[in-house]
Amino acid sequence: MQDFERDVSVTLTKSYDKNEVITSIRRHFKLLKLHELIKPEMKVLLKPNLLMKRKPEETTTTHPAVVGGIIACLKELGVTDITIADSPGGPYTKHALTGIYEASGMRAIAEEYNIKLNCDFGSFERVVDNGVMVKTFTLINPVKDADFIIDIAKLKTHAMTTISGGVKNLFGTVPGLMKPEFHWRFPEKDNFCNMLLDLCSTINPDVTFVDAIVSMEGNGPSGGTSKNTDMMLASRSPYNIDIALCKIIGIKVDDAPTVNNAIKRGLSVSDFSMLNMIGDTIQCFDDYKIPQVKSLGFYDAMPKFLMKPMKPIINRFLTSKPIIQEKKCIGCAKCSESCPADTISIIDKKAIIDYSKCIKCFCCHEMCPVKAIEIKRFKMFDF
Repeated sequence: MQDFERDVSVTLTKSYDKNEVITSIRRHFKLLKLHELIKPEMKVLLKPNLLMKRKPEETTTTHPAVVGGIIACLKELGVTDITIADSPGGPYTKHALTGIYEASGMRAIAEEYNIKLNCDFGSFERVVDNGVMVKTFTLINPVKDADFIIDIAKLKTHAMTTISGGVKNLFGTVPGLMKPEFHWRFPEKDNFCNMLLDLCSTINPDVTFVDAIVSMEGNGPSGGTSKNTDMMLASRSPYNIDIALCKIIGIKVDDAPTVNNAIKRGLSVSDFSMLNMIGDTIQCFDDYKIPQVKSLGFYDAMPKFLMKPMKPIINRFLTSKPIIQEKKCIGCAKCSESCPADTISIIDKKAIIDYSKCIKCFCCHEMCPVKAIEIKRFKMFDF
């Protein structure tokens, strides 16, 4: 690991005011010496988190002011070939992306700065070097064309991975409904998160920004609530920036499987104290609400010789599971569409889950546009 990869820059940023955000991002560019990396002739890809059709104030997506601020700073360095691209949840089609670009504010930003919104819905194969879980990924075309990739995450909790940061954000480089296939292939958290680490090392973003001005707590990445955290962060390492995010929300790295496995694989430092924090003082919160599904505790603490025989019982009766709130359900079928196990049916305009096939990946919870799917946690072992 290079010394510069330990650098995580922090700027206190209390609003999405255009001038405040640009000033803040300009500081990040200087602190991380990005002017030494970025050349005017480069094709730059911006990868925000555009999970679903949500307005910026709903805290589900990367705020357009942050994306706009990065574009402004790139243009100050003479860069003109800039593309915003993401493959959100659901189909990777023009119709789906058009609505998301509009609602998230990305279309307005693209028009303001005269840059491109991705409209190429093709994909390509990339071989993974030293992959632990995956040997080949299918990726969206803008990744192939880019000379410089900027990962622009949103600080959010996540029902499966506990935290959605720099590493998890890159899952949006996998086209559309291929993402549920990975949930089906890797239903265990550690295996799924090791797949995400394989993907991150394959994409290898040049710099990662995190919009933590207003973050999401609780049952993220789409069903949580907003929390003012008043910061932006940046790093040339997506793995190390996620360690800083754990510090902000007050969780141990062991509770975030992407972070814990990155440490085990030597992709990051092993502790927050080993990071080189630059810029403003990081703000940490001891009241940050984490997902209800964060940890069962019971299974992890069980003696190894009991794990195999007890696993079917635990998976059936004691683990957290998604619950349809019938009164809120509008029968839109987004949950069914995103379910990798094909376990959700729409009957009489209401979603029904067949728990005998449910792999508890919480894709349905993530993609529900009206927050009609809650997470039920078994309370006896809720430590």
